Amino acid sequence: MLSARWFSLVGRFAFVGAAALLAVGGANAQVAPSTSSTHASALSATDSSSTDYTFVSDSGSDALPAAPEPANGGGQYDNKNGGGGNAGWKGKLAFEGGAGWNTAVGDTSTYVNSGWDVTLGGGMHFSHGLALLAEYQFLSDGLPSTIIAEAGSDGGNIHLWSLTVDPVIDLFPKASNGVYVTGGGGFYRKVTSFTVQQQQQFCYYFYCGVGTTNATAGHFSSNQGGFNIGGGFRHRFSGMYGDGRMEVYAEARFVDAFTPAIIGQSPNGLGNTTIGAGTRLVPINFGIRY
Repeated sequence: MLSARWFSLVGRFAFVGAAALLAVGGANAQVAPSTSSTHASALSATDSSSTDYTFVSDSGSDALPAAPEPANGGGQYDNKNGGGGNAGWKGKLAFEGGAGWNTAVGDTSTYVNSGWDVTLGGGMHFSHGLALLAEYQFLSDGLPSTIIAEAGSDGGNIHLWSLTVDPVIDLFPKASNGVYVTGGGGFYRKVTSFTVQQQQQFCYYFYCGVGTTNATAGHFSSNQGGFNIGGGFRHRFSGMYGDGRMEVYAEARFVDAFTPAIIGQSPNGLGNTTIGAGTRLVPINFGIRY
């Protein structure tokens, strides 16, 4: 009896304990989903706030600023505008300088000897094959002995200088070596001078002496129009970007100045002198053009 009642009491306590444990487990099971759901909601809200993007209309006042335009109108290595290229009037400037000798042709050879000359010019390039230059040319030639003897002088010379406008047309503008033609017209001034030898004292550091020098005894001068025409061969340097304009040239021209004749006139008391009309020369020059 005692043992049966004892086991009956123990069974009751075990049953009550098991029921309590089941009750507590069920309550925890109901609370856990609610907590995890709360955490999921919080994480979802956090992810949403950190990953969402706000798009702004370009037309609105809050639009992002546009990228700045390059200052020189081109890319980093643009050589057509700004500082690197030939754009603008400064990049179209043209210059030339040359020198050589000249000889008289036709009837001019009877009263003008050969001599030397220099040419300087500047202007504009209108294209790679066309330039327009304003040229200054100075020619210095001697007088034949017959003219000098006729005037009764010891020597003489002719100076012819001009200011002309001359286009230069390159027949092969894209080639390194090419041929060009040129010519133009303008103002010419001719001065024919006769010289005599005079004694003059010369002094050096520790010595003085007497020598002779040529002094101008008389001259004729005239102002008139004229023209020139010719051509030449040129070699153009390539330049850093293959677009160089500097070139060396060799050319020949025909120059015709409409000078008046001098018939039986005496330059400042010298003998009567006769010089024909017109001055026709062929200068041959070598130089640099840019």
